[in-house]
Amino acid sequence: QVQLVESGGGLVQPGESLRLSCAASGFAFSSYYMWWVRQTPGKGLEWIAVISHGGGGTYYIDSVKDRFIISRDNAKNMLYLQMNNLKSEDSAIYYCARDKLRGRKTAFGDRGQGTQVTVSA
Repeated sequence: QVQLVESGGGLVQPGESLRLSCAASGFAFSSYYMWWVRQTPGKGLEWIAVISHGGGGTYYIDSVKDRFIISRDNAKNMLYLQMNNLKSEDSAIYYCARDKLRGRKTAFGDRGQGTQVTVSA
């Protein structure tokens, strides 16, 4: 079955960086668009970045553009999110998620258990 395991979260100060990782198994990782989504009590689930199955296409919401970088290593079945210049409003539980459909960008589906990111002075 689909397994997605996130790691790398933690407590950092504003302006600092974190790199999240997601280990994927149980499906053809290189055939799927992959997403990073986050959840806060006030906003619910929010997608923040998407990467095409080959890694050549990336998409971001405006609030993280130019600060976050999504990447993947299909040889290792790994997804990453480099987060720079973190702000307090980035505090959330971060999930990696697989697209609902193989080979297309549609919507995020199965996701992992999440990793907590807290940005606070």
